[in-house]
Amino acid sequence: MSEGTRSEGLPSDKPAGRTGRHAVVVGGGLAGITTALALADAGVRVTLLEGRPRLGGLAFSFQRGDLTVDNGQHVYLRCCTAYRWFLDRIEGAALAPLQDRLDVPVLDVNRPEGRRLGRLRRDPLPVPLHLGRSLATYPHLSLAERARVGRAALALKALDLADPALDAQNFGSWLTEHGQSARAVEALWDLVGVATLNAVAGDSSLALAAMVFKTGLLSDPGAADIGWAHVPLGELHDRLARKALDSAGVRTEVRTRVTSISTDENGRWTVQVPGETLEADAVVLAVPQREAHDLLPEGALDAPERLLAMDYSPILNVHVVYDRKVLARPFFAALGTPVQWVFDRTDASGLKDGQYLALSQSAVHDEIDEPVAALRERYLPELERLLPGARGAEVKDFFVTRERTATFAPAPGVGRLRPGARTKAPGLYLAGSWTATGWPATMESAVRSGVSAADAALTALGRPRPSHLFEFEEAA
Repeated sequence: MSEGTRSEGLPSDKPAGRTGRHAVVVGGGLAGITTALALADAGVRVTLLEGRPRLGGLAFSFQRGDLTVDNGQHVYLRCCTAYRWFLDRIEGAALAPLQDRLDVPVLDVNRPEGRRLGRLRRDPLPVPLHLGRSLATYPHLSLAERARVGRAALALKALDLADPALDAQNFGSWLTEHGQSARAVEALWDLVGVATLNAVAGDSSLALAAMVFKTGLLSDPGAADIGWAHVPLGELHDRLARKALDSAGVRTEVRTRVTSISTDENGRWTVQVPGETLEADAVVLAVPQREAHDLLPEGALDAPERLLAMDYSPILNVHVVYDRKVLARPFFAALGTPVQWVFDRTDASGLKDGQYLALSQSAVHDEIDEPVAALRERYLPELERLLPGARGAEVKDFFVTRERTATFAPAPGVGRLRPGARTKAPGLYLAGSWTATGWPATMESAVRSGVSAADAALTALGRPRPSHLFEFEEAA
């Protein structure tokens, strides 16, 4: 970035129709990209600042030799209407398609070969009948356990998500009170919950767990259909996002870390980066909660220390490249093994020969710092137990990616720690999956937070909100 001070924050050849209002968005993850696009679509001049050399936040890609590798496997559901809007907005929906109908293969390694496979899938029937046949034939639970799961699901559906008391309870205790065995928790509730909440049931807020299951499984027959990127995440969240930002007239600067923000007596904001000072009418902090805490001016939040009280939960991703195809399906979930979810990333990575599998391991506090050699010794034999084809295959590459601060921990009581988009400082707003979206820390939550921050800023700036931005609310 050039030296000096810019009061407008965009080049002089700004797109026609822009107002004199200028907003600075700090952070180029999904929350920041969404905020910037929403503000620009409403006619506000926007500068987006990102400290990393790329956009996308914690959903990104990198090169490893000839492979394009995602840092972790990210999926979304049909009920993730905000993220689906985001994909449409960056013209990337066709690159991250949804299943026609929910179908999750579940392998139990402790059952005899030939009888290991169960499936969680839906029928074209109204809720809750859409899952009835799948649950009735799910081989990983006894007949009595399946019946009790059905009763617990109906009790979960009856919970009022607006009841603040739910946030103080843990989901595991609630499941026990509603007759769920340890096996049912492992084979069903945690199978879904750990992947979406990044915590086991006993460590999860009942409010967040109930939101996940009510929205994903008990709202609409197709709500839980799974989608994932069939290209590297960087193609979506960096290249296509950058193209959309450029087309919207957003000035995007990467490798640009904000050192301070402040306001003057006239309510104008000053954003300081190395070599430049930007002035703005509105600032959105779309960065992780602890970074936001460090940038917040005094008095912006009543209790800023709450941001520091939110713990993190890690995600470990194990990457294995075989010399041959060992998995015939695009993904599966596993029981009776440390392995949680396995995805085939061969085509997306650009691998020409063999097969590349990515293991997504959530809430692995005990493993996140283990040496690669120890993880290799643990996971390769487990894959051989699960996949007969892996037993004679050569491992061409084995590596791990670690996100120690992947998500906020969805522990009981976390709801009171999550701030909304507005702060007490006029013109300063917050965005990020950790803010009060009602969702756990997902791509959906990140996009929703960006919409909320943009909506709050547009109201203060006197700009109408673009109608297309809120179409997903109607869809929800």
